[in-house]
Amino acid sequence: MAGMSTGAYAAAYEQSIADPDAFWGQAATAIEWITPPTTVLDASNPPFYRWFPGATMNTCWNALDRHVRDGRGEQLALIYDSPVTGTTRSFTYAALLADVAKFAGVLAGLGVEKGDRVLIYLPMVPEAVIAMLACARLGAIHSVVFGGFAPAELAARIEDAKPSVIVSASCGIEPNRTIAYKPMLDAALERSEHTPESLIIVQRPQLTCAIGERDTDWEEMDWADLMRDAEPADCVEVMATDPLYILYTSGTTGRPKGIVRDNGGHAVALRWSMENIYDVQPGETWFTASDVGWVVGHSYIVYAPLLTGATTILYEGKPVGTPDAGAFWRIVSDYGAVAMFTAPTAYRAIKREDPEGRLLAGADISTLRNVFLAGERLDPDTYHWADDLLHCAIVDNWWQTETGWPIAANLRGLEPMPIRAGSPSMRVPGYDVQVLDEYGQLLPAGQEGAIAIKLPLPPGTLPTLWQDDERYVSGYLSVYDGYYLTGDGGLIDADGYVYVMGRTDDVLNVAGHRLSTGSIEAALAGHAAVAECAVIGVQDDFKGQIPRGLVVLKGGYDAATDGERIVRELVQRVRDEVGAVASLRQVDIVTGLPKTRSGKILRKTMREIADGKVPTIPGTIEDASVLDALADTLRATRH
Repeated sequence: MAGMSTGAYAAAYEQSIADPDAFWGQAATAIEWITPPTTVLDASNPPFYRWFPGATMNTCWNALDRHVRDGRGEQLALIYDSPVTGTTRSFTYAALLADVAKFAGVLAGLGVEKGDRVLIYLPMVPEAVIAMLACARLGAIHSVVFGGFAPAELAARIEDAKPSVIVSASCGIEPNRTIAYKPMLDAALERSEHTPESLIIVQRPQLTCAIGERDTDWEEMDWADLMRDAEPADCVEVMATDPLYILYTSGTTGRPKGIVRDNGGHAVALRWSMENIYDVQPGETWFTASDVGWVVGHSYIVYAPLLTGATTILYEGKPVGTPDAGAFWRIVSDYGAVAMFTAPTAYRAIKREDPEGRLLAGADISTLRNVFLAGERLDPDTYHWADDLLHCAIVDNWWQTETGWPIAANLRGLEPMPIRAGSPSMRVPGYDVQVLDEYGQLLPAGQEGAIAIKLPLPPGTLPTLWQDDERYVSGYLSVYDGYYLTGDGGLIDADGYVYVMGRTDDVLNVAGHRLSTGSIEAALAGHAAVAECAVIGVQDDFKGQIPRGLVVLKGGYDAATDGERIVRELVQRVRDEVGAVASLRQVDIVTGLPKTRSGKILRKTMREIADGKVPTIPGTIEDASVLDALADTLRATRH
């Protein structure tokens, strides 16, 4: 390894690539096994590699029971803080275990067994965490779907996973509205050919729904009534290679892609990551502002902190508007979080509302050592804003739903590294990340290409797609033989720092020059007036593609009076920083950018509208009205 590190990181990384059996065999000792692993990596059937074959364990036991047995019973496991309902609830490890064991008993009483699927369609409430862990306890496979997902997407997931039980709620609560879940669930079940045997509803007082015998093929039952009479269930022994969950990526057409996560490799990887990447120790408090329907919620609200014996915060609110842009600082202050994790888009929203950080004044965030951001590229401007404001490490980390935990990160627990704005730092041990050209040849340091990971992928990553090995191979492994294609473009510099410049389908080809949208966005984001921005490539008869910029202004700037000047300055900035070759002529000031609920900006959807196509609108869109408001702007092309 060339680069900044000569110590713990370099040794760990080199061993993880050269001798994965030794590296992951040692990491596996942090998990309690029923039958300990004798084989670490099974490479007998490439590209289907499996970790810890033959070993048995239970993920719920490792997340709850063993901590209670070992004296953590009275420590807080889960803190639920809901500004949208004005309520908080806390669960010790012992209390959370009692609820999980009882709900596992409810599921078992409904006939749920090892290998059966349970679909969880819940908002950010403790019952979501309890239901996930109860499935893990029984060896059942949970599939969490974003609460409030539209009926068509929900139906596709019901059809693919074929759950025997669905757990849902009467409603979800947004800052300005209450969303009835039951009608959407009913509509999804009407569309689906698969019918679950049972439907369990968590009644929320803000909006209840009818439950009981109906003229349908499934039974409907109330969570509270079932829990009252439930007999606790014990943990079921599962193979390390048995599935723990299915998480569907937000496909828009056809059969959704069900990412499979296994039990053993997942537990080992997440437990290792919590201390080595995120520098969170047993007994410390950790705040992940995400949704349990997103991979970050699965990995770092639920599983990693509980496998570690830490305290995790479940936050039902927004970065702004519940009640203001100081919400995150209040959570850190109230509960003494040592680290937090969210998406860069959340920090951009806070920056837009409170650019001076005035709302930080009333909060004591002295416990905060690290802030981790992932899900979208962390632009240098947002990094510097947060770094100046918070006086702790602002750490980018890059990973995907498919990998389940970081591919590139600054390993704050193993060996903190100098932070470079625009880079998630180094390759994480286990990930043999390489940058390839279009022919699959390794590119030298500093050259931009396709980011790929040499097989085998480390534990905790997807072994395949749910009941679709063929699609797993064709979708991820077929472009470069022996490599997993991340779909992202970027480079690795001479010091080993990884730079992820955006999805490869966001690379523009402007008159034969390949330009990443990330570099143009970085230039736009550096302007003092810009809170948030996106760049898309639109078709151009002369140059093939040309970039278009869309920017949201910070509070205090007025598009009507300052707009023309700001646009001129932005065009000049891109010319100065990226070069005239970028050919950026059109920048539009807009009131908002369309995003998924996990914070990803919908560049592809905007590009399709700008090109006059019928747009692909994912079911995970946060607010479809933002797209409606943008449509006319996107269709209007100026040269």
